[in-house]
Amino acid sequence: MITKIAAIFLILHGLIHLIGFLVSWGLVEIDSFKYGTSILAGKVDLGRTGIRRVGILWVVGAIGFVIAGVGLWLVTPWWFTLLIGVTLYSLVLCILGWPDSQYGFYINLVILGVLLFGERFGLSFPGR
Repeated sequence: MITKIAAIFLILHGLIHLIGFLVSWGLVEIDSFKYGTSILAGKVDLGRTGIRRVGILWVVGAIGFVIAGVGLWLVTPWWFTLLIGVTLYSLVLCILGWPDSQYGFYINLVILGVLLFGERFGLSFPGR
């Protein structure tokens, strides 16, 4: 049961990454995610084209988390490795999108902590 809940969490986390795409392309504006063309807390302005490219990077992260979540749901042998990679990737994106993406940054740290240290605390990872 916990495996299915974790898989759903990962899929939802991936879908939330789509906010980065939608906002960077100017398709939606959410109170805590305003359209802008800069990264790194406003220190680097990428312009309209550059921020759209960053938006594509958010889609890649979304796809990675959804695939990892489906892999966990199906108990595949590769979900664990994919999840570590996509979580590290997402951490970088969250740093680029700081402060808007700070909550995602902390969620990614928790995911990494569970993956890297969970077995020390009695967690087992199916398919691994």
